[in-house]
Amino acid sequence: MRGRKPAQTDSEPLALSKLMPPAHPFDFDAIGPSDDGDKLKEECGVFGVVGLADAANFVALGLHALQHRGQEAGGIVSHDPVQGFNSARRFGYVRDNFTSQALMETLPGPLAIGHVRYSTAGSKGAAIRDVQPFFGEFSMGGAAIAHNGNITNANALRRELIERGSIFQSSSDSECIIHLMARSLQRNIPERMEDALRRVEGAFSVVAMTRTKLIGVRDPMGVRPLVLGKIGDGWVLSSETCALDIIGAEFIREIEPGEMVVITEAKGVESVFPFRRQPSKFCIFEHVYFSRPDSIINGQSVYETRRQIGVELARENPVDADLVCAVPDSGTPAAIGFAHESGIPFGMGIIRNQYMGRTFIEPTEQIRNMGVRLKLNVNRALIQGKRVILVDDSVVRGTTSRKIKEMILDAGAAEVHFRIASPPTAWPCFYGVDTPQREKLLAATMTEAEMAKHLAVDSLKFISLDGLYRAVGQANGRDKACPQYCDACFSGEYPVAPSDMIEKGFELKAAE
Repeated sequence: MRGRKPAQTDSEPLALSKLMPPAHPFDFDAIGPSDDGDKLKEECGVFGVVGLADAANFVALGLHALQHRGQEAGGIVSHDPVQGFNSARRFGYVRDNFTSQALMETLPGPLAIGHVRYSTAGSKGAAIRDVQPFFGEFSMGGAAIAHNGNITNANALRRELIERGSIFQSSSDSECIIHLMARSLQRNIPERMEDALRRVEGAFSVVAMTRTKLIGVRDPMGVRPLVLGKIGDGWVLSSETCALDIIGAEFIREIEPGEMVVITEAKGVESVFPFRRQPSKFCIFEHVYFSRPDSIINGQSVYETRRQIGVELARENPVDADLVCAVPDSGTPAAIGFAHESGIPFGMGIIRNQYMGRTFIEPTEQIRNMGVRLKLNVNRALIQGKRVILVDDSVVRGTTSRKIKEMILDAGAAEVHFRIASPPTAWPCFYGVDTPQREKLLAATMTEAEMAKHLAVDSLKFISLDGLYRAVGQANGRDKACPQYCDACFSGEYPVAPSDMIEKGFELKAAE
């Protein structure tokens, strides 16, 4: 760090590279174009810290815990009272970029925010300029912003802003927020952010910073998660509670839908509700797949919710079989629940190679054709001669499911039955999840029976939407008049009209 290094406190990381845990083992390692698009990719993760010396070190650790939410790139912006704002943005994993002492010393100060990205709106892997946090200088000082979600009227806003003289530097929808803030006539940056976000449609959990303030905002429906934590004299904002755990922060509460918190070292947390109140529509797929199983959502353990999904799945769709296996790692809790409820033994029939990274080997055509075998291998001694139930979190295009089925049969399984821990994904998400076009979603063009035939499995069954709602704690299932969650990817009922996509010709589901 330039200048004198602050004295180390009990809450300060000793050395980021020593504290950094092993690579996160969940489903984010790329295995080549052969199965690209066959899993829904989470939007982004955000993290911010105020009131701790070398705050950027804590942010780097938090982003590592949120790596499952975005693996394309990451960035950190910090502020130091003497040196001002500093930033670093890099492509690739946090562990490969933000563990360098030389780099982290360029990010001094007691206030920092960070972002991990998996591109949704905007070009995929276009340029470093698309990597957040975004920074802007305003008349009252600088501000940086990191956004998790998707702005559904971004094209219209971008056209309007460009016509009025704004010059965009990226292809990201999130940059619209900075330009709207710049054009606001409000007195300070938090008020300008309120003004800007009132014009935004879609989903947003935002972590932002000024020279002295850490700011967190959730959209009025609370589609995307954001939580508040405390560590020593400092405060933390994070997409998930698992990232609080990694730095030893205490979970205080979730930021409420439509809430803005402004946090300073002097005053602590101040809360306002700048938006019109709306029914909460938290993304139900966060429970199914996106969030880490060691996180807490709405007071519920994500792991326990997924285990309960497996219980409901077994109740709705029983089958005679010898063995329950998970498609690792995301299907594991549901498979455990399915096995417990059904009385059929659970076994590790598929073993995941935890060290399969993006740079494992040059992706030649021969390697690409190996597909999922680079990442998953069948436990032949366990599978041979068995009637196997495979529990997975979802079926998107079905290409990976077919390959896994073939691997199981090649290992000598007598039968293969798929049980899916979510309803059929038949509609794209426009709120910050990278979803294939609707015609490329298997469930959009086929019935359940047709999908089973297409995958060439002995049976294929999905949990019902009511069953999923029961698993997340809604005893009476889904309230059809006013669903408690955003479930548009299953139901086709969008709580916010996707204006930009409708303009391009997307047709909403006809009213029943």
